[in-house]
Amino acid sequence: MFIQTEQTPNPASLKFLPGCTVMERGTANFPERGAAARSPLAERLFELPEVAGVFLGADFITVTKSGDGDWYRLKPAVLAAIMEHFTAGRPVVVGAPETAAADGGGTEEDAEIVSQIKELLETRVRPAVAMDGGDITFEDYEDGIVYLHMQGSCSGCPSSTATLKAGIENMLRHYIPEVVEVRAV
Repeated sequence: MFIQTEQTPNPASLKFLPGCTVMERGTANFPERGAAARSPLAERLFELPEVAGVFLGADFITVTKSGDGDWYRLKPAVLAAIMEHFTAGRPVVVGAPETAAADGGGTEEDAEIVSQIKELLETRVRPAVAMDGGDITFEDYEDGIVYLHMQGSCSGCPSSTATLKAGIENMLRHYIPEVVEVRAV
């Protein structure tokens, strides 16, 4: 098994590409050790003391290191843990997938706006941020404000605010005039 690595815009995160499917559908975010109980892979990675977060995408694993972690020492240990996990044929996640985000406002007009927001996020935003080892999911829409949840390398990334405001907010406002602002939750 050959595992490729890619840097992300977030210097604390590194993207690992094992060359096989990681998640059959959806994503899984484990921002801390205690959240990893449903993923044997995330639990194994959290055994490494410098691992602060694990994000699982369709064909990649994003690992976030703690502030005092050093990729020079941590990267070989992460590679070994991922390789051992996949070669042993262990499951990546057990149990039901994470629940979908809320549908937002209650009016029919809001439901149509939410549907448009979700479609734009799914077709234009999520594929782009997945290339950087992260994900952005819809949380809510209320009074013209879209609330998004940033995961993986996007969470805590120095450029995430610029991505959110200059990229996603401008695009949503262009296509959906009812959107006035985008906020991270």
